[in-house]
Amino acid sequence: MNGIVTPVGDTDFGDVVLGSVTPVLVDFHADWCGPCRQVGPVLDELAAELDWMQFVRLDVDAHPVTAAAYRVTGLPTLLVFDGGELVLSIVGARPRRTVRDLLLTLAPDDRHRAGQIV
Repeated sequence: MNGIVTPVGDTDFGDVVLGSVTPVLVDFHADWCGPCRQVGPVLDELAAELDWMQFVRLDVDAHPVTAAAYRVTGLPTLLVFDGGELVLSIVGARPRRTVRDLLLTLAPDDRHRAGQIV
């Protein structure tokens, strides 16, 4: 998409995430969360690399309605939506390679699945 992780909130979550025609990774985070600060730069890198999906970040303290709706209780939580449906959930900090490999299973074609992103 645009290669950056953009902020999303309670008011625009439905349009930006559930209404997207491409897969969307939502990073549920909080400023006080140490592991969230570790995951942030990894997602910034992946957003630049995986151009077939969108990356957004939701601050659970500022936007508690959406976090509660998806029962986010541990941080960081990464939820991936495709066609408005939840298709992948990752709770807790994970290595970059693990997150990337899981996301590649959702890629739209074989080039992406093989890690040969063009």
